[in-house]
Amino acid sequence: MTEAILNEQELTKRNIAQLLSQLTNAYQNTRSERKEIATKFPPENEEFSLLEEIELLTVNLRGYASQIAATGQIVNKEQVISQLQAMRVFSINQIGEFYFNSNGKYEQMKDYIRMLDYLRLLLLEYLQSV
Repeated sequence: MTEAILNEQELTKRNIAQLLSQLTNAYQNTRSERKEIATKFPPENEEFSLLEEIELLTVNLRGYASQIAATGQIVNKEQVISQLQAMRVFSINQIGEFYFNSNGKYEQMKDYIRMLDYLRLLLLEYLQSV
């Protein structure tokens, strides 16, 4: 591999690690919004509530990001790439409805959701380049 490609991969890996720590802070900042969201957005004919969907997404993405930050690689790379490509954050019913229909409210949670989607895209970029 050329040095430029290796530098790009290392930069993406550093961005993933940095975004991981930013996500922790961003999540803590959503505490008051999460309390309100829990009561205003209960699960309706869905398996998981809005907050549970966000938690599932967070756990998956943080897990992959942590593996990459620690080792620079991931187990079952091709399977993870397929999963990340199919994972459309805003296509998850509760998340899309919440994000696009809560006009001017819950901006910290919306920022957190955008960060999760950005992490998903960074992970894809990194995995497709190694």
